[in-house]
Amino acid sequence: MFFGQKIYAQTTPQKDEAAIRAARAASNQAIANHNVAGVVLNMLDDYSIVTGRGKHVAGKDSVAAFWQQTFTQMQGVVYMRTPLQITISKNDTLAWETGRWTAIHSYSGGGKYSAQWRKTNGVWKTQA
Repeated sequence: MFFGQKIYAQTTPQKDEAAIRAARAASNQAIANHNVAGVVLNMLDDYSIVTGRGKHVAGKDSVAAFWQQTFTQMQGVVYMRTPLQITISKNDTLAWETGRWTAIHSYSGGGKYSAQWRKTNGVWKTQA
């Protein structure tokens, strides 16, 4: 028996990708439900977003306020992000997601998106 040795669970790119896809699906559902807490649940505290209109919002709390304002101003808005590719870094601490998004009751019908994920304490969270 070795004392002081840390044991880390082995992950695979497939498991990491599945975790990110599940987090994305939960985020999409939270947006559909206009659940701000659910929208920001899988974001790091220093999360940063640039919207489709070019507005930059930094920090999880500021992003939560932005979503609350969006849901208030656009009552029926729904955004759905569909990942097309998720690339896990070789050290499995960063990931890059690209895909397409669609919108209902929004100024735009959709387009392409990218997201950066970071694994912290074994959990994938969006960074940007």
